[in-house]
Amino acid sequence: RVMRYVIVSIVKGPAGDFNNNLRKDIFSKYKAKSSKLPAHFTIKAPFEYNENITDLENCIEEISKKEKATPYKIDGYNHFDDRVIYMDVNMSKEAKKVHDELIDKLSTISYINFKNNEGKDKIFHVTLSSKKIQKIYKQLWDYVNTIPCCFDCMFDNICIYKWQNNTWVLHREYKLEN
Repeated sequence: RVMRYVIVSIVKGPAGDFNNNLRKDIFSKYKAKSSKLPAHFTIKAPFEYNENITDLENCIEEISKKEKATPYKIDGYNHFDDRVIYMDVNMSKEAKKVHDELIDKLSTISYINFKNNEGKDKIFHVTLSSKKIQKIYKQLWDYVNTIPCCFDCMFDNICIYKWQNNTWVLHREYKLEN
């Protein structure tokens, strides 16, 4: 049976709380829905596979044992046209290097394929709102921009989520050693 997975890094601490709370706030004020995942940046967009993913798990586990947690900053907001509003992520050189090695390793797995905009050249972002927001885009954009957003974060986890019962459920979390 075909399963759907996504690979992300969860944004923890104050920045994660800020994102999760602001998304709730946006929903209550504007009825704009967002992802069913907690605050995160995406490493590999959702993909489907119908066998076990042991090779993927082993691959991420190996990386997580080898790599250290690295810093990144979240600073202000940005958007993809009038479709997506997000918190802007500035990866440090170290964090980008860990990410790119991860992409290289994941690319060796047959059922993991990166589109151009989701591999090493992705725009790192933590989404606030992305579900049918065109009509209220300007109000949303003006609203979030009244709220300061600046955080120091750590790229310290890689998580596989699995789509079950109409929501994303944590399948496995791998912590990058501090």
